[in-house]
Amino acid sequence: MSTNPFVNALLAAGYISLLVTLIFNSPYFISDNELGMIAPVIMLSLLVLSVSLMGYLFFYQPVILLIEHKPKEATALFFRTVVSFAVITLCIALAWFLLGKLL
Repeated sequence: MSTNPFVNALLAAGYISLLVTLIFNSPYFISDNELGMIAPVIMLSLLVLSVSLMGYLFFYQPVILLIEHKPKEATALFFRTVVSFAVITLCIALAWFLLGKLL
């Protein structure tokens, strides 16, 4: 993945936004009666996919740096990625709050 923490955080936020959009709009495409027993399988599969993707976006490059015996760079990249993701999340929440007050 990228060694740019902002890109990794942006990809994570984009994945989450896409996933939430699909789940929010799923009643328009699938009724509850159609899912039946497959719903838990879909949810657990989605959980595994999400954890794998987030692990890759947040941990892959820092682990590579640790393997290369660069612990300071690994720690810095991990924390910059987490902080970037927190800032993106805060900006989205703030925009949602402010737009809700304006509209």
